[in-house]
Amino acid sequence: QCSAVADSHASEYINLDKIRPMKLFLAALIACLPLLGQTPVTGVDDPESLVKSKDKKLEANKQLILDLFREVLEAHHTELITKYLAPDFIQHNPSATNGADALAAYFKQRFPQPLPIESRVKRKIVSITAEGDMVVVIYPQEFPDPKDPSKKYTTAGFDAYRIKDGKVVEHWDNARK
Repeated sequence: QCSAVADSHASEYINLDKIRPMKLFLAALIACLPLLGQTPVTGVDDPESLVKSKDKKLEANKQLILDLFREVLEAHHTELITKYLAPDFIQHNPSATNGADALAAYFKQRFPQPLPIESRVKRKIVSITAEGDMVVVIYPQEFPDPKDPSKKYTTAGFDAYRIKDGKVVEHWDNARK
């Protein structure tokens, strides 16, 4: 009786001779995946489009950060820092110190002449996300490949901001010393 049941289900069994080539193909594909490399991190063509939100407070917070990028971080207008940062601004970047005045001094030393303020952000941005009092900006970063310095690779960088009363009060990023 058992052999009759087995025979009646024989057509449902998989032919292992057909599976072996598929297993070899999958094993070869998996082994080669590291050779294919990552998908590069790229920004959107229109970062301003990332500001829109159904919640007008979140939209205002994202616009504040985009304008900070455009006017201060890209055009180096240090006289506008107090428009965006609270005086007691907390900085978690290991190469920077706390306070709006400290950031202004850093930028003045590094960029003594401001540039014209552009109407749009120049930096590529992947996303701008806002939740509560936080805004996180993700952007592409490009570095030399440590295995082959003649090549480059991309990864994602970020800046996170806490906003209170329309000003940045705290900042985090992935900067290193």
